[in-house]
Amino acid sequence: MAIYKLRTPISEEDVRKLRVNDTVYLTGVLVTARDAAHRRALELRKEGKQMPVNLEGMAVFHCGPIVEEADGGWKVVAAGPTTSSRMDMFEDEFIKNFKVRVVVGKGGMGKKTADAMKRYGAFYGALTGGAAVLAAKAIKRVKSVEWSDLGMPEAMWVLEVKDFGPLTVAIDAHGNNLFETIQNNADEAKRKIYKKLEL
Repeated sequence: MAIYKLRTPISEEDVRKLRVNDTVYLTGVLVTARDAAHRRALELRKEGKQMPVNLEGMAVFHCGPIVEEADGGWKVVAAGPTTSSRMDMFEDEFIKNFKVRVVVGKGGMGKKTADAMKRYGAFYGALTGGAAVLAAKAIKRVKSVEWSDLGMPEAMWVLEVKDFGPLTVAIDAHGNNLFETIQNNADEAKRKIYKKLEL
């Protein structure tokens, strides 16, 4: 297990160095996107329209932040991760079309997303749930907010972060999926227990 400090935009070469269980801290730009933002982004892509933010090499955060107005701008009060499986239906196309390098969330993602990460060079960084205030402390400022018509949690918040993390590499760019491994190990342990109980 290694510790990496990465700055956006992140290269595919840097992503390919990471392995499951490595720890990552992000500095640079982090963009929030939940269901509605994923859907709108892919619709714009299909229509041949420009995105308001260039996501190539960037980190996308599954998060509906709590934000308040402060000093003529915005301040993120809490930024806990959303359950990432909600975005599984979009994420493979999102990675393919926008060339994001990092997806941050909680709870893991499925095979289609893991396959896209392997193919295009991205990783899934798991952030501890319940640490929303701690995560917000790494957010230095809100650079902009896009698609505010979607509402505060669904809008795309463009954030400047410093040492955002720790993120655990739970899906790497080599096809390894920590959540899948844990599930397989649990299933095998359960099988052995059941076999002993039959004796």
